Amino acid sequence: MSTERPPIRVLVVEDDPVAADAHVMYVGRVPGFTAVGKAHTGAEARRFLDRAPVDLLLLDLHLPDVHGLALARSLRAAGHHADVIAVTSARDLAVVREGVSLGVVQYVLKPFTFATLRDRLVRYAEFHAAAGEASGQDEVDRALAVLRAPGPAALPKGLSAPTLERVTMALREQGEGLTATALAETVGISRITARRYLEHLVEAGRADRSPLYGQVGRPELVYRWVSQGR
Repeated sequence: MSTERPPIRVLVVEDDPVAADAHVMYVGRVPGFTAVGKAHTGAEARRFLDRAPVDLLLLDLHLPDVHGLALARSLRAAGHHADVIAVTSARDLAVVREGVSLGVVQYVLKPFTFATLRDRLVRYAEFHAAAGEASGQDEVDRALAVLRAPGPAALPKGLSAPTLERVTMALREQGEGLTATALAETVGISRITARRYLEHLVEAGRADRSPLYGQVGRPELVYRWVSQGR
């Protein structure tokens, strides 16, 4: 008889369609997880949970009709017990503290890469798999420790958080988009480095790219910030 565990069922709750599709794709790439659906509002999430079982919410905190923590609170009151990985661009530690009592087991700060989310999901899977009665305090501590990252989520090798912030700001301020060359001049980095940061944002679902035609030679790519209402 097979002892393989059923996949952990994830509902992606994200108002931006591009980001929602990216998060569904990310979840599907992690063994042991399956994205069972997506919702763009709190109301859609409630309706989905009323008709289908869900183990984990990948929950954007800034939805158009309700704050994510308010949604989590109402779901608890209605008897839904799915855990929550909160996705947010906010860095307010008061929000983090409030979320602990509402079943928020992890926070992921935008923009994030597949590797960052994969790390959180793998840790959650280890926590989710723990069953039975703990033998003592040490075992309880070990079960909780798997949810804690050893440090800030690492960016791809060669990228730094301060430069990523500058690149993000420059791209958000330029509504028409920027090429890697233009970004390099704006931020003061090399074109190759600018391209790496831009591709990182594309992978994270926070930017898109399209070819710039009408010039001699190979068309250059234009990168545009993907607005998520933040």
